[in-house]
Amino acid sequence: MIRFFAKHPTAANLMMVMFLLAGMLTLPSIKRETFPEVKSFEVEIRVPYPGAAPKDVETGICKPLEDALDGISFIEEKRCQARTSLAIMTVKMLEAGDFSKFLDDVKSEVDAVDNFPDESEIPAVKELGRTQEVITVALTADLARPELKRLAEDVKQRMLQFSGIPLVEIQGFSSRQFQVQVTQHKLRELGLSLQDIAQVISNQDVDLPVGDVKTEFRDYQIRLSDERRSIAELSMLVVLRGSQGNEVLLGDIANIVDEFETESQQATLNNQPAAFLKIKKNTLDDSLRVLNRVKQFVQEEERRLPEGVSFYLTQDYTSIVSDRISLLSSNALQGLILVFLVMWLFFGSRYAFWVVMGLPVSFLASAFVLGNLGISINMLSMVALLLALGILMDDAIVISESIASQLRHGKSPMEAAIDGTKKVANGVFSSFLTTVSIFVGLLFIQGDIGQVLRVIPIVLISVIVVSLVEAFFILPHHLYHSLEHQKNTKMPVLRQKFEDWFENLRLKMDVTVSRLIGYRYLFVGSVIGVFVLSVSLLVSGVVKFAAFPDLEGDLVQARVLMPAGTSLHKTQSVVDHLVTSVKQVEDVLRQQYPMLETQPLIKSITVNFNENADAFETGPHLATISIDLLGAEQRPVRLNEFMSLWREKNGVVSSAQNISIKEPAIGPAGRAIYIRLFGDDLEELSEASYALQNWFSGYPGVNNVMDDLRPGKPEFTLQLKPGAFALGLDSKIIASQLRAAYQGSKVLESNVGLENIEVNVILARESRDSLADFDHFPVIHPSTGKVIPLSTVADISMTRSVSRIHRVNNQRTVTIYGDVDKELNNTNAILVDYQKQYLPTFEKQFPNVRVEMQGEAKNAKVTQDSMMRAFIMGLFVIFILLSVQFHSYIEPMIVMVNIPLALIGVIWGHWLMGLDITMPSMLGFVSLAGIVVNDSILLVIFAKNRVAEGFSVHDAAAKASHDRFRAVVLTSLTTIAGMAPLLFETSLQAQILIPLTTSIVFGIATSTVLVLFVVPCLYAILEDFGVVSTHHLEEED
Repeated sequence: MIRFFAKHPTAANLMMVMFLLAGMLTLPSIKRETFPEVKSFEVEIRVPYPGAAPKDVETGICKPLEDALDGISFIEEKRCQARTSLAIMTVKMLEAGDFSKFLDDVKSEVDAVDNFPDESEIPAVKELGRTQEVITVALTADLARPELKRLAEDVKQRMLQFSGIPLVEIQGFSSRQFQVQVTQHKLRELGLSLQDIAQVISNQDVDLPVGDVKTEFRDYQIRLSDERRSIAELSMLVVLRGSQGNEVLLGDIANIVDEFETESQQATLNNQPAAFLKIKKNTLDDSLRVLNRVKQFVQEEERRLPEGVSFYLTQDYTSIVSDRISLLSSNALQGLILVFLVMWLFFGSRYAFWVVMGLPVSFLASAFVLGNLGISINMLSMVALLLALGILMDDAIVISESIASQLRHGKSPMEAAIDGTKKVANGVFSSFLTTVSIFVGLLFIQGDIGQVLRVIPIVLISVIVVSLVEAFFILPHHLYHSLEHQKNTKMPVLRQKFEDWFENLRLKMDVTVSRLIGYRYLFVGSVIGVFVLSVSLLVSGVVKFAAFPDLEGDLVQARVLMPAGTSLHKTQSVVDHLVTSVKQVEDVLRQQYPMLETQPLIKSITVNFNENADAFETGPHLATISIDLLGAEQRPVRLNEFMSLWREKNGVVSSAQNISIKEPAIGPAGRAIYIRLFGDDLEELSEASYALQNWFSGYPGVNNVMDDLRPGKPEFTLQLKPGAFALGLDSKIIASQLRAAYQGSKVLESNVGLENIEVNVILARESRDSLADFDHFPVIHPSTGKVIPLSTVADISMTRSVSRIHRVNNQRTVTIYGDVDKELNNTNAILVDYQKQYLPTFEKQFPNVRVEMQGEAKNAKVTQDSMMRAFIMGLFVIFILLSVQFHSYIEPMIVMVNIPLALIGVIWGHWLMGLDITMPSMLGFVSLAGIVVNDSILLVIFAKNRVAEGFSVHDAAAKASHDRFRAVVLTSLTTIAGMAPLLFETSLQAQILIPLTTSIVFGIATSTVLVLFVVPCLYAILEDFGVVSTHHLEEED
């Protein structure tokens, strides 16, 4: 096949064109996103239990759900939040399970639960994690909130009809209601309960077919249509007949208003009331295409909107995608140019062009494969292409150098192309198998970080497979034509000087290798000593470990948590203080950086009340302030500096329970500090949590420390007095009337325009918000209509419980969260210090509390452990392949010992660059193993060939190093040149990629020394024990 494609005039070119066309036609259809999709494997169950306290929700909902789900296979974790009026159960599946079957099993078990409280509502079961945010469109107008909501609903419908915008969610409002508000005075006067009024409304709002009239000529349908779709129509409902025979209308006894169910759920943009249309995409949608469609929609819509209505694009999550794709593309182009220049120095322009041309051919052909596998264009898939550069160039360089060597030995260009390729074909194919062995194992790395990193081996394997085809069947044909063209071409002066210098360097290297072989034990021992020293840098913490590098975005949030029960007015005052302080930060930075005079640092300030992602609850005591900043590459200040200044200017707000100033999470690592406490006693858990929070808050750079156990609202507890039952009242009657009064009775739902509006009968606000009125609440006797004050039949006391209870795997828990400023401290170092210095004392102090690490630490450990298992399995497969190839159990060790030794360059590279070792760094090291093994295999094969030719083992080892010097150095130089632009990239967007690049660049530089100097010495050491020479004598016989 090699001979056929090399000689055939068109076959190689047709294959190349086919590869290029397949890739170019596939590229436009591949979706683009920041990170690969992370499958959540989680199912959420929501069960409303109106009016119930968290402890009642825990007993009545959480525990029955836990019992029902205990028998389902592949459950990794069950988490239940018992909130006021609501239970949220999240069930996470192990990655080994079948998620469709798992979801069906959960639904079946939930449907089978028959011991929920009667007052609870129907459970809702759904799969989590199927959408991703793209951008938010803010709609501002000088309108009342109901009119603004109607306008937002209208815009939403037009958006959904505008193709290419998959999901739109309105934020800033709760559900609209027609509230029928009745005062206590009217209830006493009429002798009616709110339930009675609700029943009357429900009975008179009818829209039903009631039969047919069939005549000789035509059939008629009879329909009773008496629906109430407006406040005016509701007002005309007859509630009861008066003593004089007159009708009492609903409008006569109630105030009917158009309000939102939760008034505290509102939003502002730059201090103006706003409606937010949050644009989301499904996992199959392309982020940038969705963004472009949103921009087109806004441009068209602005022409038709009335005066005073404005659109504003904010919280753009796609800017990260476009910026990083642009960054990697420009760095890849720079790297390609540098690779070509290096190749030109060694081979000349035409020859170098066809060697380098293998890169775009392989990349585009692999794009066709990856597109059909559903792999997206994202940060990591593009990094994988950069990683592949070294491996691809290694194969191409080995073949091209072998062909050039054959030509120097006097063969014709055609024979040189064929024989040169065949000579190294076995070694190249063996290198291919060993490289794939490393990467196949990485397909099975686990955890959320593992799901993200898993795309790298998929891309690498695809590219390597395609490149092998290109190297064997396309490259020799093109190099043959290049050699034909260069036969009579004089070498440029610069290249001639370089060739002379390089040949002189190779001669010096021969002398060095021969001397080192003479001192082989000392030299190898020294290398091992350097390896031990390098590992000690990591173990001692001089070079630190972090799960994932920080990502620099353009959004900062302040998440406000006030004590439960705080009014919206008080929360607004704290928000105003935070907004004022952030504007002071902008003023300070404007004086420090004059460029901010013309380019404002803060693009927009949005506020969402009733929302806090850290609090896992809702209410007027919550708010989130989002600051949309100038793009990372345009602004002169880092996010950490901005957040630190904001905390400083904000100071301590004593009325707030917690204010977290942070960047919204990007990436899969999880919270830096995330510790879960298990126990039965909530008071003991609270004390333990407080102790841990104090400990972690003492570390520099640790901020936003809080837990998820918080006091609830003050609570009135009622207990019936002894004489209540004699009056014909019981707990259920009183509870149902109080529930109707203070929570309301939802009796109707009407579709008004694009909105679904509920009719809710409820006690008038002035009565609901009065403590005196609560004491004298009119309990209506169900039989006589007699009015009995609440305080005469019930004892009322004041208590305060927790706002929610968390349970994990059937146990109560409290979780401590915190963030770490990576510029001031290291998460791993903090957690190690905590485990050594404080955890033993903590466990003695709280013996009934069990501690479990979660978040970044757990995610990193899961991924790290699975990566290590995969790496070891890959090494074992490599050993098998090499043992079969070398007919030896010992000689493969020469090749494999260089893999851990390459860690020397990785560790020192991170130390020199001032970086932490991260999971991407480790993946870079694993990828580096492929190049190290490839070069080592070929050097051992060359040495064995020299031994077979009659050289002594010492001379054969030195000669093999001489023969492979040019190819090994060229592989290293091209890999380093290809990745150097990214290594020295100053862009903030590149910071996540630099640790991985550091592993490759410094590791490949170290491996050059290992392959050229250590491998010959190890080969000679094996000969000292008689392994190599005996083996070859037997093989030749």
